[in-house]
Amino acid sequence: MEAIKSIGRRKSAIARLHLTEGKGNITINKKDLSTYFPLERHQNIVLSPLRVAEMEDRFDIKINLDGGGISGQAQALRMAIARAVIKVDPEKRSALKTEGFLTRDAREVERKKPGRPKARKKFQFSKR
Repeated sequence: MEAIKSIGRRKSAIARLHLTEGKGNITINKKDLSTYFPLERHQNIVLSPLRVAEMEDRFDIKINLDGGGISGQAQALRMAIARAVIKVDPEKRSALKTEGFLTRDAREVERKKPGRPKARKKFQFSKR
């Protein structure tokens, strides 16, 4: 099997993934999964598509993560892994789709407007 490439995005985070046959090693920006994502909840987000597809120890995954924060990067990586799993086994698509791993969450931070302290917040109004 040749390397499968996929991409996932969330907020301003982009995950580029290379999936090959292997023993289940996950390398993110030349670091191990547990060192890059020290919190267990982020590790669970990343590994959830592999658990749903029952492919946890079949593939080695190398990821290039860029931009965003930790939660956005974890969700972008989840989407990239789910897309790669579909390329390997198209029959897993329905299981991944029902979990919501294939839907791009398009919510972004709203920009700050001029004359306001935040995007929608207004300065305190003084009548006198």
